[in-house]
Amino acid sequence: MNLANPNGSRLLVLAGGLVGAAGVALSAAAAHRGGAFTGPAASFLLMHAPVFLAIGLIGTNRWLRIASLVLLPGLLLFAGDLLARDFWGSRLFPMSAPIGGTLLIAGWLAIAISAVARPRP
Repeated sequence: MNLANPNGSRLLVLAGGLVGAAGVALSAAAAHRGGAFTGPAASFLLMHAPVFLAIGLIGTNRWLRIASLVLLPGLLLFAGDLLARDFWGSRLFPMSAPIGGTLLIAGWLAIAISAVARPRP
């Protein structure tokens, strides 16, 4: 995604909507089907969906855009690994959840940096 491209904002809003919808669907699946990891994966999806919406709607700050580019793959790896454990009985690949979690932490730190970073001319 081009950081200066306004269509990138639309992609982030799309990502927020899809992530939110997946979180709701997986919350229902966790309530009806169970599974040790489906509920936490749904929670992570639901708590991050508003981030993509906010950055897509108001995020003109370069650090916020970078954060979204780090958060989305981190979220997909982390939640994807949890879901693979419940639905397939195996992990996505070794270290996928820790890599995803590390990317999530880095993304949130980029959001924090966006509050104090000087805007580029």
